[in-house]
Amino acid sequence: MSDRDFSDAALVLIGHGSTLNADSGAPTYQHADELRRRGIFAQVVECFWKQEPFICGVLRCVFAPRVFAVPVFISEGYFTEEVIPRELGLRTNEQKDFSRVQKRGDQTLYYCGPVGTHDSMTEVLLSRAREIVDRHPGARVPGPSETALFIAGHGTGNNENSRKAIERQVELIRARTVYAEVHAVFMEEEPRIGDCHGLSRAKNVVMVPFFISDGLHSYEDIPVLLGESKEVVQARFKRGEPTWRNPTERSGKLVWYSSAIGSEPRIADVILERVREAALRS
Repeated sequence: MSDRDFSDAALVLIGHGSTLNADSGAPTYQHADELRRRGIFAQVVECFWKQEPFICGVLRCVFAPRVFAVPVFISEGYFTEEVIPRELGLRTNEQKDFSRVQKRGDQTLYYCGPVGTHDSMTEVLLSRAREIVDRHPGARVPGPSETALFIAGHGTGNNENSRKAIERQVELIRARTVYAEVHAVFMEEEPRIGDCHGLSRAKNVVMVPFFISDGLHSYEDIPVLLGESKEVVQARFKRGEPTWRNPTERSGKLVWYSSAIGSEPRIADVILERVREAALRS
């Protein structure tokens, strides 16, 4: 079989999942359904770290000669380098390194890189940024050259890889000179999301959260950091309304805020790119 023919292969999509947020697994299921619909693979299955079906048992129901496991995660780090490989049986707690291609009897398992670190996520980000402005134009649809694009991440001092994927996308989008400015901002690291108004000279701001799924951070925390009151955000959330109204003026700027990128349809194509890259390792 070639690196373009996966009729003998199974695709395993691995999400984080959550016992508290029912929407956490939605993007993983969405992309699995789309790739199943395309009929590229012999089998497409989903599994999660924090909800059923769990990672540790997923390979028991996969019988294809080749298996491609793709983490639906934003960055490399603890989960993609330690938790998932251990749960798949690729490494033990004592192993620091492991092979991303492993033979198991008649089956070959390929462990792919996470979707969020792939360069083609640029198209995902740009598509989401365009879509939110086109859908909510306000009085006038601003052109990208009049707009600052902010890519928002969680950020953490515990793992420097948490911000690398975002900073890489900032570099790639800046190189295209589509937007007047492109910035990375974070919830728990500098520069902070709340600093976006002062960081930008442009009169229009588009904020795209670089998260796989929407949840407390994207529904509540970020709108408050952007300048909406906590009471208003919580009231809208309870009524099932969008917690940020596009566009909203804050600090003399019109601000558009999108949903998390994880549900962007183009991610199905990013998953396929990860699979094709892994197939070339054999």
